[in-house]
Amino acid sequence: MDDEPAEERSTRSSDAASSHHTERRAGAQAAGRKKRGKLRTLLYILLAMLLVVILAVGGFLLYLKYILDKDISREDLLPSSTVKRDDAAGDSQNILLLGSDSRDTNLRDGSRSDVIQLVHISNDRKKVEVVHFPRDMYVDIPGHGRNKINAAYAYGGPTLLVQTIEKATNVRIDHVAQIGFSGFEKLTDHMGGVDMYVQQPVDLGKDGKWEQGMNHFTGLQARRYVQERKQLAQGDIDRGKNQQAWILAIFQKAKSRGVLSNPMTITNITKDISNNLAVDKDFTTNYMTSLAYSLRGLKQENITFYTAPITGFGNEPGAGSVDYVDEPALKKLSDGLRKDDMTGVPNGRKGG
Repeated sequence: MDDEPAEERSTRSSDAASSHHTERRAGAQAAGRKKRGKLRTLLYILLAMLLVVILAVGGFLLYLKYILDKDISREDLLPSSTVKRDDAAGDSQNILLLGSDSRDTNLRDGSRSDVIQLVHISNDRKKVEVVHFPRDMYVDIPGHGRNKINAAYAYGGPTLLVQTIEKATNVRIDHVAQIGFSGFEKLTDHMGGVDMYVQQPVDLGKDGKWEQGMNHFTGLQARRYVQERKQLAQGDIDRGKNQQAWILAIFQKAKSRGVLSNPMTITNITKDISNNLAVDKDFTTNYMTSLAYSLRGLKQENITFYTAPITGFGNEPGAGSVDYVDEPALKKLSDGLRKDDMTGVPNGRKGG
């Protein structure tokens, strides 16, 4: 080998180096392919996991929609309206929430309604106003003359009540939802009860006793509490405020405790509501879920509660004890609702 020409040694050395470089490059490429293969495998696994989550959530939402579609009663609760929407209102919504005064689960065995609350949802979905109409408000009922507003429900059910409120306020009502107290009761229990501030002490004996201040309520206790009016200074007017306090307490519990992030809880809540709920035929499940989603950022300080204004109390033939409407104040409140601008409307109570 010592006699090997220098030129051949150089060529062979060059060939060996080239071969070694080629082997290193091939090894690096193989390692790169192996690494990329692992990354692709990991990516596929992550994508598969994400797909499973998406399908699971989607399936869960579909299941909730199925419950709503199956159990909610859709009826002719909303009459044809002659009230024209104000252009300034945009897509704001007015939903009349009614509560059956039945002490049973049947929404139809009570001739009157213990809950008459108009829920106004602003066009930008950042504000909600809830207006309580006292059941003894003395108003004009289409086709029946003047009587308590609650008599409209006795005469013609929710449809006549809607017509009566629209006539008194000139505010177009978009939807109606009627729920039995049993639904509110179960809803409260599945949230673990609620905390409410008691303005006036109430003693219902075996059904509960509450002193002024913060109190914790189970579903049954809350139901009994918001049905009570005889021990309250202003009767149904104060009862309406207690009902609004219950609505706020439910909202606070859902937001502060993350109750609605628990699939089991939200399933039970959906069943509680849908089994005790009747809505107008245009109040579709898709509309409900879309509206709920649009309100996901709502803050409790942007919920404001009102009571339809009255000037005092009296007695009227054929009607009994009544609440006389403060017409100028009601017009101011109604204008705010109709134009989706509550600026300057007095006597609102902020949820925060």
